[in-house]
Amino acid sequence: MRLEAKLVLFNALSKLLLVLLGVVVLPPIVSRVSVAHTDQRLREKQTELLDLIRRDGISAFVRQEQNAEAYADYNILKQEYISLTPLPDTTPEEPVRMLEEQRQVDNEIEDFRILSHVFRRGGRAYRLEIGSSLATVELLTYTLRHLALWVLVIGALLTVFTDAAFAHYLLRPLGRLITQKLQAVNHPSAFPFEPLVTTTADFRRLDDSLNGMMHKIQRAFAKEREFMSNVSHELLTPVSILQTRFENMLQDPRLSHAHSLKLVESQKTLYRLRNTVKTLLLIANIENEQYLRNETVSLATVLADVTNELEDRLAQREIKLLVELHPDYVLPNANRTLLFTLLFNLISNAIKYNREEGSITVTGQLLPDGRYRLGVHDTGPGIAAENIPHLFDRFLRFHKGAAAPEGYGLGLPIAKTIADFHGADLRVESTVGEGTTFILEFA
Repeated sequence: MRLEAKLVLFNALSKLLLVLLGVVVLPPIVSRVSVAHTDQRLREKQTELLDLIRRDGISAFVRQEQNAEAYADYNILKQEYISLTPLPDTTPEEPVRMLEEQRQVDNEIEDFRILSHVFRRGGRAYRLEIGSSLATVELLTYTLRHLALWVLVIGALLTVFTDAAFAHYLLRPLGRLITQKLQAVNHPSAFPFEPLVTTTADFRRLDDSLNGMMHKIQRAFAKEREFMSNVSHELLTPVSILQTRFENMLQDPRLSHAHSLKLVESQKTLYRLRNTVKTLLLIANIENEQYLRNETVSLATVLADVTNELEDRLAQREIKLLVELHPDYVLPNANRTLLFTLLFNLISNAIKYNREEGSITVTGQLLPDGRYRLGVHDTGPGIAAENIPHLFDRFLRFHKGAAAPEGYGLGLPIAKTIADFHGADLRVESTVGEGTTFILEFA
């Protein structure tokens, strides 16, 4: 999973946990807030009523006669009431109390949140009650609870999206670093060293470290290519001298038959060494870009030349070669000699590891995205899946099923090097017992 996706998932899970915590914690908090709000409103009404009594006198609400009736006032929905009840003169004052009790309103019993206060005025005691229906409190609690939950959910969703957008913005330099400097580079020589534009010090330090590492790798590759090229050049001269001497020795009539056989075997070994050196020199020259790509080359024409070159080997093993290019593909910037070597090695490899009286099919087709795919399929024994990733490694040998150890030599590494030189992708698909297909895709 990508780092950005992990950050977004973590933020989403944390917000979900926050919402679940709010579902558990908010209801009791909202209930307390609603009750406190109701109590505060009852106290404010108590203060207003006492101010009116001080200003207008108690007689404006309760007659002063003995056993006068209590004063009561209800709103139109009977959700709130105010009552002022005369008490015996000996009743002491009581502080404000908040209680929940039932009261009868128009022959109906209602639950109220009541502020109760006993005070004295004009030598007499009075009980002041200001009540608010608990249904009103519950409605307020319900409203506040849902409002708080909606605000919490909407806030969590908004923060998830903003966190995702910020994570995408924050990690965008890392994405550019991966796509532009790592995935898009097939060879250290093509690595772009432009500094990464970012305000994050960690990404800048990572970019600097990566640039420094690639500089070291480029220098190591350059030394390796230079060494291979120099060694190949230096080896060709003594190999040629030895080959000439062996040929001269074989012309000597005094040489015994046994010594002649040994010289012939030595010549074969020397010939293989010479071909290996030439192959290494070819790879080094290609990697050092000592070849030009200034020719317009038709794949059909090159394939015809390769077929003519390998005609005897095909006939010797009775292998049928079928070429189907629909249509032909012309490379505008290519090297004909190297392309010939590339196709020659692929088809030669298909002949070498094919079965007797087998077949080789070369197909070409234009893909919808504008690329051209060339496939070379043989009917050989196939390649084990664990060996395919190492197929283009130099000098690597591995077993093919129960057969004796076989080496793919340097033919396939050369083909891979030439394909990379032309900006093409060379890969392998194989099924054991059915055959192998080398796929070459030109951009």
